[in-house]
Amino acid sequence: MPFKSPIVEIAKKVCPAVITVIVSKDLPKAENFYSFPFGGKEYVMPKLEKGQKSKVQKTTIGGGSGFIISEDGYVLTSNHVVSDTTADYTVIVDPKHKYPAKVLSRNPINDTAVLKIEDHNKFPYLEMADSNKIELGEEVVAVGNALGEFTDTLSSGIVSGLSRFITAFGGIENQMQNLRGLIQTDAAINPGNSGGPLINMDCQVIGINTAMIMGAENIGFAIPINYAKKDLEEVRKYGKIIMPFLGVKYVLISKEMAEANKLPVNDGALVVREQLGESPVIKGSAADRAGIKEWDIILACNNEKITMKNSLANILQKCKIGEETTLTVLRDGKKINLKAKLEEKI
Repeated sequence: MPFKSPIVEIAKKVCPAVITVIVSKDLPKAENFYSFPFGGKEYVMPKLEKGQKSKVQKTTIGGGSGFIISEDGYVLTSNHVVSDTTADYTVIVDPKHKYPAKVLSRNPINDTAVLKIEDHNKFPYLEMADSNKIELGEEVVAVGNALGEFTDTLSSGIVSGLSRFITAFGGIENQMQNLRGLIQTDAAINPGNSGGPLINMDCQVIGINTAMIMGAENIGFAIPINYAKKDLEEVRKYGKIIMPFLGVKYVLISKEMAEANKLPVNDGALVVREQLGESPVIKGSAADRAGIKEWDIILACNNEKITMKNSLANILQKCKIGEETTLTVLRDGKKINLKAKLEEKI
């Protein structure tokens, strides 16, 4: 008999549980449009006749991939695929089965999200591996809805690198994200693949496809599946993810930023407001009660140094609600330690 690649069997087992996520919104219906330049950009606006009222219609504005991880319809995808809180989401399991999806949790720090779909029948689902046991060089398969058009697209490769850090842009508003601990693979990951699974040779999910390097060949990244397991566990138990909340706005300090602004350190989180008229420390929050002030530089949290690759948000994720957290702060050239009792993020 001719040799048959093990990927053939992987495709048969995995593809039924890989889904397409459709993003839609109620938008004005218009026959014509005009270009409106503002702030150095071109905006396309609907053109309405005088006295004409704008009609609203459901319009698809984006999409991505995902995968079912339980027979009762829990779905994992990337946060940037479902980041628009005003949009509606539909999951397409196959051409004959479409379901409205409820977003149960969004975790922008890890770029993961948990959705739920309902049916009286049991769904096909994928098992999750332990991503802490991934080995450099092991074979993997990426599955997803490539370019938002080619469903059940498979690409094979190897784990090319581990614990990668990248700055990515994604979501409806193309927001910047710093992603850490990523799996690097040479299996092709294209737009539309985001949220789909990265599979090992045992047909288990080891990661969630999240990004690729534009202009490079065969450099893609996936979020380790263990990052999503904690969120999934909390959603099943509480109906949402429980995230510690400090209540402070900040920017991470880089070496370039420190030099340009003559800052005394090259790392840390500079407490600063985003716009005039607001406070960078939320009134009544854990940060407020701890005594954090604007222009403080938070150097460390529980003795863990804050850097561009290890942000304050990343460190806070490891903390527990109600526990006392020690913040090392640089204020007026002096280091001080402040105690903050973290709350749940609402």
